[in-house]
Amino acid sequence: MKVGFIGTGSMGSLLIEAFLSSGALEPCDVLASNRSLNKLLELEKRHPGISICGSNRETALGSDIVFLCVKPLEFKTLTDEIGSCLRSEQIVVSITSPVQLHHLESALPSKIAKIIPSITHCVKSGTSLCIFGSRLNKEDRLVLLKLLSFIGVPLEIQEAHTRIASDFSSCGPAFLSYFIERWIEAAVEATGIEETLISRLAGEMLLGTGKLLTEGEFTPQELQDRVAVRGGITAEALNHLRTSLDGVFERLITTTHDKYDEDVIKLDELFGHDTINQGPN
Repeated sequence: MKVGFIGTGSMGSLLIEAFLSSGALEPCDVLASNRSLNKLLELEKRHPGISICGSNRETALGSDIVFLCVKPLEFKTLTDEIGSCLRSEQIVVSITSPVQLHHLESALPSKIAKIIPSITHCVKSGTSLCIFGSRLNKEDRLVLLKLLSFIGVPLEIQEAHTRIASDFSSCGPAFLSYFIERWIEAAVEATGIEETLISRLAGEMLLGTGKLLTEGEFTPQELQDRVAVRGGITAEALNHLRTSLDGVFERLITTTHDKYDEDVIKLDELFGHDTINQGPN
């Protein structure tokens, strides 16, 4: 099976590295194209045997599965470029959340899926959000799910939930890292503790908390109840957080959704589709 990647920037290269290091793919299975030849040459240097393609059409022609790893507003130009050389049996995968299945199904003859990856795939962890188009059959879905299972946990969701699910699976590592960064800075300033030590403690704490929520059958509330003894230090600090963060998470969701909706409207215009109000995405 040949897997192509059009776009080898931050997320495209992350996926290639994750698939190769996990054993899901061998270098000879991978085709790649990018506007920057230097990025492709660096990729080839790290992974001899990868097929570096001279054009996006060449990548599309030679692949059974094609991952489209470009920015949302570049999709119309890309589909115009590769549409005529794609075949109905190929699977085309968008990794960009605002690009809708109907955008690609109207522009390409292939089977369409949308897979939203996460930086956590670098360590073979996290969730891949899977949204499958109408042309994919059961076998096609199993092929994609098996491939993605090498680098994390694939989870099928409704397209209407793409944005909110991405807030947690894809944006979440950045949001949590910011919280941890500010907490670490405050700890170092207040106590003089070594930053590398407290950073290690924070990382191990996040790892353990994640396991409690996924493997330990704790809900977030149950975990708080177990740690925060009534009248204790944790309970006192939690009360402070509840007051200080009032409204923050609602505004966070509003911010990501507003940007998402803005991009969808622009894509509808590019692909010549009417924007239909289908409620919150």
